[in-house]
Order: sequence, then structure tokens, then C-alpha cells
Amino acid sequence: MNSTPTAPLLRTGLADQIREFIVDGISSGRWEPGERIVERRIAAELGVSQGPVREALRQLEAQRLIESLPNRGARVRDFTEEDLGEIFPVRAGLERTAVELALPRLAGCADALESANRELQRAAESGDLAAQMRLSIVFHRHVVETAGNRLLMSVWESLGIELWTTLSLRVHRTEIYSKSAEHAELIAAFRRQDPDAARMLHDHVMNYAP
Repeated sequence: MNSTPTAPLLRTGLADQIREFIVDGISSGRWEPGERIVERRIAAELGVSQGPVREALRQLEAQRLIESLPNRGARVRDFTEEDLGEIFPVRAGLERTAVELALPRLAGCADALESANRELQRAAESGDLAAQMRLSIVFHRHVVETAGNRLLMSVWESLGIELWTTLSLRVHRTEIYSKSAEHAELIAAFRRQDPDAARMLHDHVMNYAP
């Protein structure tokens, strides 16, 4: 495990911040599938006690991102295509519901979505895969936020979208570069208040799945 400088964490929502730190580490390949995640090392690196680290690991285990083994501690799960096949229908269903709730307001957000999509297209043209993934998720998060349903947003965030998208790229070889064209079609559907827009977004998300 490489040692990298880490910014001090705020004391509010400490376990959530530690969880995001670990998720980022798994997404970037710092911790590979099967590798142990040692509580005391993370606590020492972040300058916190082991309590919130343990809580963050419990949250990640509930999200099926890590597993705890008797007498062996926590480790990153070995992710499979079956895992991806389970997560993306759930995500697609949530985003379909988001569009159904948000459609009257999405036309007013179209300019912001187009701006994000132009950045995605530029990232695709330059071959910046990390930026493509980040900007694609920005687009989807904006749609879900526009629904204005806090429970829906919370459940969507709890899926660990960034990590599962990264794993889709690694395991399933999903191609991100074509997504900006699909996003453009979705924006056009939002502008015209197309009642089929929810199904279109559902199918778009399912393209990430095995």
C-alpha cells in the first residue's frame, strides 16, 4: 500500500469521510481486490482513532465493497460480473424514477447538463479516462438531484456509483467514450419533455452492465 499525503479530516461526519477515502483508494487501484485494509494503518495515516475507521468499514461491508473474515480482518471483495449484474439494474431503476419525478424541471437544467456533456466529450477526445468517468457521474448525479427526493438521492449515493463504474470499466471493459452522444440524446428528450425519457435513461445505465 502506497503512502500518499492526506488532507486533515473534519470531525463532523468522520466515518463518512473515511468511507469515501477508502472508496477512492479502491477505485484508483490503491487497494486491489483481495487486499487487506488495515484499520490501524488508515487511522494513523488520517490522524484519527480506529473507531470511525471501523464504522466506515462496517458501512462498506453493508455496501458489499469489502468483506470481513474471522481472524483476518477486512479486505476488498473480489468483484465479479455477477456483482455488476446485480448493481446496475438497481441503479437504472433509481435513475428511471428520478427522471419520472424530475421531468417537469429537467428542461430548465438542460443548459447545465449540456455544459457537463461538452466537458465529457473533450475528455473523451483527449483520452482522459478518469475525467470521462467523473464527468459521466456528474451528469447522472445532476439528474438525480433534480428529482428533489432526499431518500432517492441517499440510496443512489449509497450504491457507490464511482466505484462500480470503475469496476465496470475494469471487469466488463465498458466504453465510456460513446456516452456523450447518449447524453446528448437524453438532454434533447428532457428539453422536449419526452415521456419516454425515463426509459431512455434506464437503458443508458444498463449499457454499463455485463
